[in-house]
Amino acid sequence: MNDILYDVLNQWKSAIDDHDPQRAAALFTEDAIFQGLHPYGVGRAAVAEYYESQPIGLSPQYKLLETRRLADDTLLGYLAVDFSFTDRPVVPVNLSVILHRTGDGWLISHYQVSRV
Repeated sequence: MNDILYDVLNQWKSAIDDHDPQRAAALFTEDAIFQGLHPYGVGRAAVAEYYESQPIGLSPQYKLLETRRLADDTLLGYLAVDFSFTDRPVVPVNLSVILHRTGDGWLISHYQVSRV
């Protein structure tokens, strides 16, 4: 279970590190609910728009704190994430993700950030 979460989250981190919003969005389901630090959005277009608006140099460092298997095809991850920038202080957040196994593999269907 942790291997699946780490695989998806490492891809997510890599896409953000590379400032590649489309690659980040591809890790989400078509109908994903996405709540970053701005108003929420639904779907891959909202995810891509959110990450496109982020500054180049943004980089998440995460620690997986808790995991749960909610069903055979559904996993929950709870993380501590520090988002670092090139020109401002680190922003620490808590992040909950729900992953679903789809025909395209494991994708994020829900993403919820809260400030620490």
